[in-house]
Amino acid sequence: MRLRELTPAETAFLTAPAADPDNLQPRLTCKLAATLSARLRLPVQAMAMSVDVPADAPAFPAWQPDVALASLWLVRRLGGQRVMGATPFVPHSLIHTLDAALAECWLDAAAQATLPAALVWQIMAAHTQATLTVRLPHPTTDMTRWARGVIRHG
Repeated sequence: MRLRELTPAETAFLTAPAADPDNLQPRLTCKLAATLSARLRLPVQAMAMSVDVPADAPAFPAWQPDVALASLWLVRRLGGQRVMGATPFVPHSLIHTLDAALAECWLDAAAQATLPAALVWQIMAAHTQATLTVRLPHPTTDMTRWARGVIRHG
């Protein structure tokens, strides 16, 4: 039996370089925007920003949403339409949602050799502008172990 010749599209696919292992932030940015849009039931845009974070690494990812995002989450998840004021705490459901998005992106990616100390986004939704930061553990093995635990228990 004679094999057919590859089409140009098949050849291009097979000769394309492997996925960039340092593409966590762009993929996570899209995932966060989509997840927050679905959960908040309004269009959300996320834009990656540069970050200056202390070098000490946490044992697992540590989310730091600002007051504006926490308030928007609480109001929209409780069925409200407009944010009037600020909440003094970060709802657990927001952190669980962010953890799930990060864990999925991490496990879907090719193995990465290093992690940035932190990632930061500016979040825009309706009339709200917020900042979201996540500090990441340095060893990628810790990150993988954490992500598997989040998926397993989520």
